[in-house]
Amino acid sequence: MADKQISLPAKLINGGIAGLIGVTCVFPIDLAKTRLQNQQNGQRLYTSMSDCLIKTIRSEGYFGMYRGAAVNLTLVTPEKAIKLAANDFFRYQLSKDGRQKLTLFKEMLAGCGAGTCQVIVTTPMEMLKIQLQDAGRIAAQRKTLSGQAQLSGRGGAQPPVEPPAAPRPTATQLTRDLLRSHGIAGLYKGLGATLLRDVPFSIVYFPLFANLNQLGRPASGEKSPFYVSFLAGCVAGSAAAVAVNPCDVVKTRLQTLQRGVNEDTYSGFLDCARKILRNEGPTAFLKGAYCRALVIAPLFGIAQVVYFLGIAETLLGLPRVQP
Repeated sequence: MADKQISLPAKLINGGIAGLIGVTCVFPIDLAKTRLQNQQNGQRLYTSMSDCLIKTIRSEGYFGMYRGAAVNLTLVTPEKAIKLAANDFFRYQLSKDGRQKLTLFKEMLAGCGAGTCQVIVTTPMEMLKIQLQDAGRIAAQRKTLSGQAQLSGRGGAQPPVEPPAAPRPTATQLTRDLLRSHGIAGLYKGLGATLLRDVPFSIVYFPLFANLNQLGRPASGEKSPFYVSFLAGCVAGSAAAVAVNPCDVVKTRLQTLQRGVNEDTYSGFLDCARKILRNEGPTAFLKGAYCRALVIAPLFGIAQVVYFLGIAETLLGLPRVQP
């Protein structure tokens, strides 16, 4: 049975490689998602994903779309590695060392375990990333309001004087400030909301992916072709992403430290959900849903291709275990 044991280092390496490739490809869309989810009624700077990206390039340059990417690229390796490796581990254990076919309930249970494990890294990663991504929106909003106020005060007779740009925060500065003011708990603000997003996501994603991928497996029992794994990852990822988007909106709002002018503040998950529903309507819970689907679909499609090809197993000279 030794040849069937899961190599945890190989799974971690596969997850890390997949995460780095995926994030590099889709990060600008993730930035648009964060900014769309955070803007509230009355102060809408962006009308759509494309409008957000165009305005970001104009005001912040091309690399403005990658603001916060360093945090993701640093932490996505352990985050994706933990998620994929944990799911594989729980599936292996629940299937009696790979000897039994998993029921749907056990597949969902394995996904639940994976989602719970990953928030150890996901929560601080999201906390830092959101501040960096949303800083440009806050700066643009303040610049717009300042210009409007000057035009109003001068009667439109003279061009407004642009206020000096506020210094952009860095991940190191944010981490230091949070640790100094709140301790380690500062980096885990929104932990409950992150769990409420990531656990249901994994419960939906992993069983759906496994069954879709199984449909494309040859009758001979060999592993599915890479394009089947990619498509299965895309479909399962986008479906799970849209399903949990309301929790993602609440999580984004709770983890945002800097508010725009006249934007609501929240005391917790239920308070945030109530205020969003009352002030913005039920459709606000779907803000950024298509962005999130566009992010998650290729991200997990790429992840599953790398994972199922067993790149790390090849590099390490290990036999690949069929999922």
